[in-house]
Amino acid sequence: MIHPLPSSWCLLILVSVAMVAGWALLSPPPVQQHGEISKPLILNWIGSYFRMRWPLLVLKLVMVGLFLLVIFSGLYGTPIPQRNLATELTWNIWWAGLIVSVFFLGSAWCAVCPWQTIASWLLRLSAMGSGKGGSGSLNLPVPALLRGVWPALLLLVVLTWLELGYGITANPYVTALLAMLMLMMTTASHALFERKAFCRHFCPVGRTIGVYAQLAPVALRHIDAEVCNHCTTLECYHGSSEVEPCPTGLVMKNLQENTYCISCGNCVRSCPESNIAWQLRPMSQEACRNARPRLDEAWFMLVLLALAALHGMTMLPIWETWVRQLGGWLGGGSQLLWGFSAGLFFTVLFTVIIYAGLVAFTAALNRGGVGFGRLFVGMAFITLPLAFTYHIAHNLSHLFRENNIHQWLLHPFGLEHGNPLAVRHMAMVSADTNTVLFALQAGLIVVGFWLSMMILRYRGEKLRIDRGWRLAPLCLFALLVTSLHVWLLSQPMMMRF
Repeated sequence: MIHPLPSSWCLLILVSVAMVAGWALLSPPPVQQHGEISKPLILNWIGSYFRMRWPLLVLKLVMVGLFLLVIFSGLYGTPIPQRNLATELTWNIWWAGLIVSVFFLGSAWCAVCPWQTIASWLLRLSAMGSGKGGSGSLNLPVPALLRGVWPALLLLVVLTWLELGYGITANPYVTALLAMLMLMMTTASHALFERKAFCRHFCPVGRTIGVYAQLAPVALRHIDAEVCNHCTTLECYHGSSEVEPCPTGLVMKNLQENTYCISCGNCVRSCPESNIAWQLRPMSQEACRNARPRLDEAWFMLVLLALAALHGMTMLPIWETWVRQLGGWLGGGSQLLWGFSAGLFFTVLFTVIIYAGLVAFTAALNRGGVGFGRLFVGMAFITLPLAFTYHIAHNLSHLFRENNIHQWLLHPFGLEHGNPLAVRHMAMVSADTNTVLFALQAGLIVVGFWLSMMILRYRGEKLRIDRGWRLAPLCLFALLVTSLHVWLLSQPMMMRF
């Protein structure tokens, strides 16, 4: 059992967010929305590593090696999940640490993703074997039905269902099969469609990173806008004789969002003027000012918010009782699976209904100045920091308390004798670990709410909402979500396995 966040920390969080909410509603609207944005800090040293190519290749090789180790450990190692590197590395280290990495590195994971690395290698080998050369892809356009992030949203829900409902986190063998299935899907997509369609439209992991990366303080952008405006060759998009085109079809002079950038560095290497670099900027600046709202992305953010809370709810001791009751009412042959499926559906449905209702209330308060549709899509950005910071706060419990890295590095197949649960128990009861963890979790929830209010104010000004109090319904939505997150963190939770 994981120790919950103490009531004193919960009270501190709630008082802090109440003060932030009052400031957001009562203070004057932001005055620099249309002004000059401060220049970011250019990180040219990162670009110099990417131009050398070998650092990125080394990182890709490391990730491919770990990916293959997960597969072999899952297929041939012990079925005990606590002792097998496949389950521990995938669900307690990678899946938990992935979201934390976005805070510091943006979408950098996508640059070293083993799925797309191996898929690209396989297609090149296939093309070389056929004697035709090229990339090995048919380069077909993506059908209109599959464009946007709707396919990734569907796969994200399916992945969550498998992870939490079917229980693959406790099954090393099925974890390995899922890893191979994702590789097969990536390879098939690369073989059929132009560029890297899987990365842009289908990958649930990449699209989750992409929307969260709109909050990240790191971005790949042009240095001098005038240089890009006078460029006619667009090597950043088309590539060069030595560098492949942008995998997700982005043009640097028009790039305002991290959503579809996978940080591969192709544009850095191909730009003849060396006018592209990684930059540091204020956190959430993109979500406040630059990101352009789209319906599919708004739905992705809302579902992501619901699924983040669902991860916490499934670890509550009472969750199994709830899903058994739901399954019994539905009359399913497998009560737990039917009950979980219903719980997932209703969690998403309630989140969307509450958000849509408060958006409609906001539209009514503004007396028709802005329509429901524009508000629904434009204000979905307020959910990003709420989901992001709770996602990190929840995952920190796994990273702090459920890992024994030394044990699994020495014995990845878990066939040795010993009891890793004893080490894990010591970490869970450590007072020092708990104090640091509680402080980080509390700070994250408060920062997430503050960023949400910043986005609310800037987006409200952009939509011509002239009074802060007219945003009260959406502020209430953020308060309700934050209160739920605090309650979840304050409950005793079960370990993954």
